[in-house]
Amino acid sequence: MRVLLLWLFLFVMPAWAAAIDPQQLVDDARRQVGVTLGYDPVYRQLDYPGGDVPLSTGVCTDVVIRALREQGLDLQKRVHEDMRGHFAAYPRNWGLTRADRNIDHRRVPNLMTWFQRQGMALKVSDKPVDYRPGDIVTWDLGRGLTHIGIVSDRQGTGGVPLILHNIGRGTQEEDILFSFRITGHYRLAR
Repeated sequence: MRVLLLWLFLFVMPAWAAAIDPQQLVDDARRQVGVTLGYDPVYRQLDYPGGDVPLSTGVCTDVVIRALREQGLDLQKRVHEDMRGHFAAYPRNWGLTRADRNIDHRRVPNLMTWFQRQGMALKVSDKPVDYRPGDIVTWDLGRGLTHIGIVSDRQGTGGVPLILHNIGRGTQEEDILFSFRITGHYRLAR
């Protein structure tokens, strides 16, 4: 079994996954604090690849997208390509019949599916120690609302890691890890 896991890590894991630096991911997300000041979920036509909404605004997924782009991982391109080839594997929450490069990467359920398909999913836990800086976490906020953020290298009350995210007031670093039901835990670097 160990040989199989080692083989999967060395030969199946995408090269970009090994190149993701968790501390750099945290730093890149933190640089959005005070810059991304608003929250705007409006559908927009984006350049492709590398398209983005104005840096002053965005949604929760944009925090993750922008931080990963700084390390060369363009989720817009990766998610779009995977959805084009495996559309049936993705949620049908929006009534779409094909991939849409303008919005697919900006939807939490699609990112959850993509991370899972890349072998990045970890077990959800209620223990702060299980969440490392640079991990990505998703939540169910209730009433069909989902959320995503990046685990910080800073801690809040009782040693609980802070989260870098945008839940409506721009990018913030806050103590919310266990404020909502966690639905996903992902690690892009090993």
